[in-house]
Amino acid sequence: MPRAMRDFANTLPGTIHQRVRSVKAGGHGRVKGKRMTAMVPINTGEATSIDTKPLVVVDDVTLQYKTAEHLVTATYKVGFEVYAADRYVLLGPSGCGKTTLLKAIAGFMAPVGGSITLAGRKIDRPGPDRMMVFQEFDQLLPWKTVLGNVLFPLLVNRRMPREAAIEHARSLLAKVNLTRFENVYPHMLSGGMKQRVAIARALAMEPAVLLMDEPFAALDALTRRKMQEELVALWDEVRFTVIFVTHSIEEALLVGNRILVLSPHPGRVKAELNAGHLGPADVGTAPFEALAKRIHNLLFSDKVENDHPEIGHV
Repeated sequence: MPRAMRDFANTLPGTIHQRVRSVKAGGHGRVKGKRMTAMVPINTGEATSIDTKPLVVVDDVTLQYKTAEHLVTATYKVGFEVYAADRYVLLGPSGCGKTTLLKAIAGFMAPVGGSITLAGRKIDRPGPDRMMVFQEFDQLLPWKTVLGNVLFPLLVNRRMPREAAIEHARSLLAKVNLTRFENVYPHMLSGGMKQRVAIARALAMEPAVLLMDEPFAALDALTRRKMQEELVALWDEVRFTVIFVTHSIEEALLVGNRILVLSPHPGRVKAELNAGHLGPADVGTAPFEALAKRIHNLLFSDKVENDHPEIGHV
């Protein structure tokens, strides 16, 4: 784009110079980016992303796991791309394979079909470039203080000298408003405070992507909303990349700038939508409610045609 046109475009309200992403809703395969540049209204509700190479690529991934009697297909040919500094949400009903997908990205299980790459390298094992925050409050080490929990992965992985690690850990505790609690043990903290420690510990490793598996689901409604707002505020400051799992439409809209909607079991891609123009102040507004209704209709519409067995005997 010529400079004069670019300068003019930058003065237009409600637009952003960014790459248009094409979405194959309800189909198989990856939600792929189309190599073209356009002026796109920021509040269209369509998925958009800055023109750059994806950080995480999930390509036609089918995931299965065994129970005592069955081989269960958790996801079928799911594909999407996550870019640096995305707040990417995996949204779907219980049993659609959201957490299973997160485990596969973490390297805890391998796809039976398709592939997952991080920065162009195939994921085949866990690594410190992917840190996970779980739903459970007891993910902290109970015998270590708040500061000790954040320090632990830094020291074990020898990321930096001890004094530098302490300074780094304290800076992250300040970001999650826990400076006054650095010498407190986990059993003395509330659920929300424990989750803040878990987030600080994960970010201390400066991972390429932060994986969050319904981290606020067990909190009361008021604390959950506060944590959602604090997570976005922390992202505004640090600009980390996060893949966030939830089954709450409202939480997806509050936390995510891009939302992948999955079908009921087995999980398949229904749509990818943009929610980057929405925030806590937009709750109850017409744009917020319109996108929430659209997602609701996607989640509760007819299922994708079943063209393969969901469960097979082991």
